[in-house]
Formats: sequence, C-alpha cells, structure tokens
Amino acid sequence: MISFSIYIVDDEEIIREGLTMALEENYNIKSFLNAESALKALQTDLPDLVLLDIGLPGMSGIDAISKIKKRYPEILIIMISAYEDIETVISTMKLGAYDYVVKPIQMDGLEVTICNALETIRLRKEVQALQKQYLKENLPCFIGESDTIQNMMDFLDKVAKSPSTPILITGETGTGKELIASSIHHRSPNYKGNLITVNCAAIPEDLIESEIFGYVKGAFSGADISGKKGLVEDASNGTLFFDELGDLSLEAQAKLLRFLENGEFYKVGSTKKQKIQTRVVSATNKNLEKMIENGLFRKDLYFRLGVIKIEVPSLNERRNDIILLADSFLNEFSQKFNKTFTGLSSQAITYLMNHNWTGNVRELKNFIERGVLIGEGPELMPLDMGFNENSQTLEQKSSSIVFSPITSEGIDLLQIQRNLEKFYIDGAFQIAKGNESKAAKLLNINHHTYRYRRKKLQ
Repeated sequence: MISFSIYIVDDEEIIREGLTMALEENYNIKSFLNAESALKALQTDLPDLVLLDIGLPGMSGIDAISKIKKRYPEILIIMISAYEDIETVISTMKLGAYDYVVKPIQMDGLEVTICNALETIRLRKEVQALQKQYLKENLPCFIGESDTIQNMMDFLDKVAKSPSTPILITGETGTGKELIASSIHHRSPNYKGNLITVNCAAIPEDLIESEIFGYVKGAFSGADISGKKGLVEDASNGTLFFDELGDLSLEAQAKLLRFLENGEFYKVGSTKKQKIQTRVVSATNKNLEKMIENGLFRKDLYFRLGVIKIEVPSLNERRNDIILLADSFLNEFSQKFNKTFTGLSSQAITYLMNHNWTGNVRELKNFIERGVLIGEGPELMPLDMGFNENSQTLEQKSSSIVFSPITSEGIDLLQIQRNLEKFYIDGAFQIAKGNESKAAKLLNINHHTYRYRRKKLQ
C-alpha cells in the first residue's frame, strides 16, 4: 500500500494543529510556520502534497509555490486563502496549484480535495513502478558498471522525456538496439500508446509503403476489400520504431521524409490527407554517412531522423560488464531450464574475458544459454559453452609472443611498441576481470594513465 506525506505550511498555530490532528491518522504530516523552513526541509525530504497558506509572513505563498514548482514540479500544492480573491486564485493556478481552499476550512471538503489529489499521485507512482519493473525485466543487456554504459543510460533517461523528438540508435549487431528503443518508449510520455516496429529488411520493397501508411479499397491488385490501416496509424500517440533503417529503399525514404516533416501522410490509393502524432525511433548497424556518400541514403532524412543520436557500445568496449552480464544470463537460464548452477568457474571467466565478442551481448547470451542447457554444474565450464582446447587462453597467448627480426627492409618500431603495449594493457584488464584500477596496479601505473592508454589504443 502506498503511503503519502503532506506538508502543512501556515503561520497560524491553530490551523496547523487542527489540520495535523485531522489528517495524521491517514497521512505522514509535517508542519511549518513559514515558507523558508518548508523550502529548507524540501532539500532532504519531498512530500507528495503541500497545503500552503497564501498570506505567509516573510516569503508569501505566491513566491513559495513559484519556487517549489520550479524545483520540484511533481509535488502537488493546495493553496489556503483567508478570503476568496479571484485574481489571487487565478495566479496560483497559473503557477501550478492543484486546487485551493478558503478559511475557515471545511474539513469534509478539504479531505475530498486531498483524496482526489493523492489519487493522481497514486496512479503516477503505480505507473512509475510498472515502468521500472518492465525495464528491469526486459533490459538485461544494459546491466553494467562501465562508464560507457552508465553514460549512455543517463543520456537515454534525458532524451526519452520528449514525446516527439526523433532518435537514431546506432551500434553493431547484437548490442541491443531494439531494447534501447523499447526503453525509450517506456520511459517517455508516450508509454500508454503502442510501440510499433517496422523491420525495414523484412518487408518487400514493393509492399513497404502500404505496410507503413496503409491502403484503401482497390488501391492495387489484391488489396483487401476494406482497406488496411498502416503501422503509422497503429503507432498514433505512441512510438514508431524503424529497425534496420539502412535497408530502406530510396523511394520509401522520400515518403518517410514527408511524413516526418509534419506528421501528414496519404494511404496508398487515397487522396485524403491524414495526420498523426508519434515519436519516431530508428536503428541501424550500417554506416549511414558512408551510404550518403554512395548515394544510398538521403542526407536530409539522416538529419531529420538523427536529431538525437545514441551510439550503443559494443561488448568489447565494455569488457568489465562481461561477467556481470554472464551471471545475469546464468541465473535466467538456470531458472528456465530448471538447473542449479552456482556460478561461473574460474576457467569459464578466463575464456569469457579473453573472447572477442563480434556478436556482442547476443553472442554472450547464446553462449550462456548453450552452457546451461548442456552443462551439469554446479559451475558453468568452458566446454559447456563450446570453448575447446583450440580456444587460446591469455596464458597460452602470452607464451606465443615472438619479436620480429630486423631485416634489410627495416621494421616499424612504433607499431611494434604499440602492439606490445596493447597486449599487456588488454592482458592486465582480463586478469583483473574488467577492474581498471586492479589492472593498473598489475602494470605498476596509476589508474588515470591506464585508462588513457587503453582508450587511446582501442
């Protein structure tokens, strides 16, 4: 059950005590005799609702609501006035007041107003809880402590708040771009609408326009007798996600651009213009800038879709997240297949940290799923996941280091130095299981130097 807290801000002691006695049985109450003390308390403790007197000494209620709503917009405020001054009431409502009551306060009426206000908050909290639960259950690819993933998720939280700004997600295959699109939708004001995915690579070129925008009766041979809604309409007041954007034909790109400019479109075979509101998110693993140079992608569409760009890091760029992800997948598949794995073996950790993850998180997930399905436990072993004696460990690689001899043609000393440094920096990172601070100690250098050199070499 959700509990609610209420601040009472009034300079009259009898009002504060009376309201406290009437409300404390059902709510957590704190009272203040002026706005200044209430604002100070807000820095460490945020209530759900504030009962705020307009005629306070010092900072007035009008000034106080302005400051509170600016700093803490989610707090609901009910104004208390000694008399019903329409101009003052209008001013407070414009500043964001939920409602107002006039002294002498009628408790029956005030309690109804409070109940209505807190019902709004209850629904908001339930939605937020459901959103957090969804994200927790459906975004395992973004478990991690690496700076790259933390920075990306922080940025995602900010840009998701806009209901209409287009977002372009780029990254290698298997990094979880479709999950990022889902995360944007469920964090945005559009979460109540549908998340509709358009797989640009899966729809035949001659059907993509009718799939996206729909068609009317008789638009073409074989058209359904009643016509068909397009995916754009299904995404109204929601999110329209174009996956594999780089596979969209130039003709379809032109029609999509017109829609993006003003939200207007025509169904195939129709002369009636339609308009909808939706957030457009796109994703691709292709280099769109290179495609633009080769005439395969429209430059104007690229800039229209990429108002906000999110680049999803590869798993090789966030190697200190590998074991965290592997443990998460191990728990997931142990439950799915009714197995009792206790964890990863030390040998498995070595192989996982040493592997080049060209398939990214998807590849790692597949490795763990295979291992749990085949393995007997209690620990997951390299052979369970498909690693074999031909899969070199770090120690085996280190024993095979050779130095290039100097010939009459000369050698590239700088490149040899670079390769040697990269070997030891990567090796220390793997031995330290992704902990950069420990890796730096292994190489007898400070953490900042290690991080700088590793970033430069990658």
